[in-house]
Parts: sequence; structure tokens; C-alpha cells
Amino acid sequence: MLIDVISMSYVSSFLNSLEDWVKMQRKMLETFKQLNETAIKGDRLELILATRAAFQHMIKTLRAFDQWLQDPLIISNMPKEFLEDVWNTTFKLLIDLIELDIRHTSAFKERAEKLLKEGKLSPVLLIRSGEEGAPRRGLAPTV
Repeated sequence: MLIDVISMSYVSSFLNSLEDWVKMQRKMLETFKQLNETAIKGDRLELILATRAAFQHMIKTLRAFDQWLQDPLIISNMPKEFLEDVWNTTFKLLIDLIELDIRHTSAFKERAEKLLKEGKLSPVLLIRSGEEGAPRRGLAPTV
């Protein structure tokens, strides 16, 4: 009987934490929708700050999903349809992210080459190029 009470308490706490997570994510969704309107009209700094905030939240969400998929309680009770939905959405996000990275890095490389030829390349970039490991974007990811 005591084990049932403890188990029910744990399950209730677990379900409440899931509800809290969903509420937080809904609030973040609305916050980022509002931020988008401001960022689009903003200057370069506002775009950088909004993008970094989005990246940080994506990283937090990805870490939570990764932990979620390592939890025996979750994976033992998650139907295949849920996993297929997670995979299909993850795959789309992954492809979009890789395509964005290729597009952005290629375009920036071309811009940097143009600015270098014109003698307009920021000296900050030239100083960074002397640092060990720079440029970081040029390193291949580890899988």
C-alpha cells in the first residue's frame, strides 16, 4: 500500500512537470513570435540578440529531447508513432539547419574574400585569424 502511494505521488509529480514544461514552451512560443516582429524591424544588434536567444532556447529544448529519449520510463512507454513524429520533425530541422549553415558560411566566405580584395575586411577578423584554432566554423563536426 505504501509503495502504491509513493508510486502515485511520483507519477503525479512527473505528470505535473510535463504540464509545466508544456506551459513554459507555449509561453516561449508566444515570446519568440513577438520577438520576431521586433527583430525583423530591428537593426543588426537586435537581429544578433534575437538569433542568439533562439539558439539558446533551441539548445535547451534539444538537450531536453535528448534526455527524454534516454529515459527508460519515457522510451518504454512511447509509441512508435510518437517516435516517428519526433524523427520526421528532427530530420526536417536538421536538413534546414545544415542547408542554412552551408548557405550562410559560403556567402560569408565570399563576402570576406571580396572585402579582403577591397581592403575593407574588419581588422578584428584579421586578428582572430592568428588565434589558435581559428576559424572555428572551418572545422568539421564530430559525429
